[in-house]
Amino acid sequence: MTLKAILFNLNGVIINDEPIHKELVDEILLRENLRPSAGEFQEFCLGRSDRACLSNILSRRGRMVLDDYLDRLIEIKSISYQQRIEQLETLPIYSGLIDFLAKIQAKGLKMGVVTGALGSEVTLILKCAGIASYFSVIVAGDDLKASKPQPDGYLLAVERFNRLDMTLQLQPSNCLAIEDTPAGIQAAKKAGMQVVGIANTYPFHIMQRLANWAIDYLWDLELERIERVFSQSR
Repeated sequence: MTLKAILFNLNGVIINDEPIHKELVDEILLRENLRPSAGEFQEFCLGRSDRACLSNILSRRGRMVLDDYLDRLIEIKSISYQQRIEQLETLPIYSGLIDFLAKIQAKGLKMGVVTGALGSEVTLILKCAGIASYFSVIVAGDDLKASKPQPDGYLLAVERFNRLDMTLQLQPSNCLAIEDTPAGIQAAKKAGMQVVGIANTYPFHIMQRLANWAIDYLWDLELERIERVFSQSR
């Protein structure tokens, strides 16, 4: 088996923006006359789409929210998020990311983003960071009905790669996912991919327990060793 593509989660792997998302979710709860609860964001939101996050939190609080109303809450959050990002003097991109992307590109591997974030947010982040050209496929939260930990996003990414290049003949087993949450790791594994867990959001020992490989930083990832493991697997 050959490694052909590396798929990145966005929030928590490319950009350190989870604190911003937590603040915005808390603001939405306050707008709904609900008090934010400790641990709620981690339990219901990390690694998941805004739709899954808000729907689960509000349902837990006994609120039955119609889709149209939920769409409006998601829109409010997204507008606020993009405004926050545009106001930052320095984008909180993780250290070593650009060098890592260049190394992958030099090896001729394909790259994509599979995330629960909205497409407009993904586009903004990649553009502001100057890294949009590295990624040939993006699967965002508004492309899907199901959020991670379901595998739909990763399976759609494989389909889109193959649409771009029919000679690629990409299978999930040719892909490596880089994730920072249990939900993301579970999604990639359900899709049939091997996963690197990066300890940006959860402790290293949790990533080590759940993923095929665990790293503290992107520069810790030994691509040559992973390529050998892929080539030895059947």
